[in-house]
Amino acid sequence: MTEVGGEATAEAAAAAVASQSVACRLPRVRGFAQWPGGGSPKEEGKELRRRVPRGEHALFDLDVARPDAVAAVEESNLGRLSELTPIRVGRMAATPFAFLRGSAGLMAYDLARTPMTRIRAQICGDAHAANFGLYGDPRGGLVIDLNDFDETLYGPWEWDLKRLAASLVLAGREAGADEDACRKAVHDTVGAYRRTMRLLAKLPVLDAWNAIADEELVSHTDAHDLLGTLERVAEKARANTSGRFAAKSTEPTEDGGRRFVDAPPVLRRVPDAEAAAVAASLESWVTTLSEDRHPLVSRHSVHDVAFRVVGTGSVGTRSYVVLLLDHRGEPLVLQVKEARPSALVPHLVTAGFEAPEAEHEGRRVVLGQKRMQVVSDILLGWTTVDGLPFQVRQFRNRKGSVDPAALAADQIDDYARMTGALLARAHSHSADPRLVSGYCGKNEELDEAIATFAVTYADRTEADHAALVTAVRAGRIAAEVGV
Repeated sequence: MTEVGGEATAEAAAAAVASQSVACRLPRVRGFAQWPGGGSPKEEGKELRRRVPRGEHALFDLDVARPDAVAAVEESNLGRLSELTPIRVGRMAATPFAFLRGSAGLMAYDLARTPMTRIRAQICGDAHAANFGLYGDPRGGLVIDLNDFDETLYGPWEWDLKRLAASLVLAGREAGADEDACRKAVHDTVGAYRRTMRLLAKLPVLDAWNAIADEELVSHTDAHDLLGTLERVAEKARANTSGRFAAKSTEPTEDGGRRFVDAPPVLRRVPDAEAAAVAASLESWVTTLSEDRHPLVSRHSVHDVAFRVVGTGSVGTRSYVVLLLDHRGEPLVLQVKEARPSALVPHLVTAGFEAPEAEHEGRRVVLGQKRMQVVSDILLGWTTVDGLPFQVRQFRNRKGSVDPAALAADQIDDYARMTGALLARAHSHSADPRLVSGYCGKNEELDEAIATFAVTYADRTEADHAALVTAVRAGRIAAEVGV
């Protein structure tokens, strides 16, 4: 009887093993999930509400001691080209919204002292309302997404959402919208973020990764009032190419090539040695591209290098444009832009996270961009010039953007919902949407809380901007206005 029972037990055990999936019998493979997965990310997200109630995201103390706004601007100018910092200050002094655009580090200081779930994602780090826009995809179509990643790192998802929310209040005020409209726009951007994350959490991973195609954004976010504006921006973006820029900014040379023409202070020629260093750095850039891009690059020749001032927060960093021509003389312009350490790093440490180590700041920017965007520039890479890290990308790659501060009051809400959905899509590539969605939930508690925070923080930014304007007028800090 024992032998028979033993045989039956052995057969049962063999049958049980055979019934298991192959995944259960294979060793753990690094880089892949376990099967079956342990726990429920959605339930983990819900549990986080006990530790960080969603209503607490409304909290921001206007009276807490913090760095002087003007001193913060001066500190952020360190390491930049001193002759250009007055342009940066002048651009930041234009409006409170412009001030916010140039003060990602100061806001990170404040955000490090607000409630956090400790869920992390690849964040933009500077996800204000003007950092979304159109650009060209490899097939010549237009994509809409986040489009500036100088500050990107692995950090708290709330920081991006709160920066977007505060910027929408400031942009709305500048556009002339009343306070109710501004608050509603923020309320709806958080709602769109939350609903999009919940949608992505329900989909198969591969479907979620590419979900909400750009042509579906308007209907997904009910942004129909914005449709005409988007069409006009798209029309301009299609004409915003290397060829058009080269036609305006270069002149023919005797050997049949072209060279840049000085247009100070925005565009200026550089000494031969500086131009040679930038051109030589492109050899290193090519090695960061996928090998299938090499034949494309090799069919262009390098003709000229110039220095070009860009952006608001980026003014004062080293930024070059490189003119390439193909065998027909058709131009391709690259931007070689200095990649400084993310302004968020020290504040991430203050918030109790590990200090991220960047092997190369240009690489950090490029990989962060690729992790967040659905489609990225096929020539996106990085290099080093005279010991400094740079990112490299196509310049004027059919880029177009909506100016949120110029929208009609009935369009701000549509734009807010669209950007909220785009931000959720970007975060879901690195943070499990089930976890984030579990925390955000189905009701509007988070929407109300962040709307309250955004209005309070917009008030703070207006006070910071006023302090900067006063300092400029008093001669404490130099500013060049209108450049």
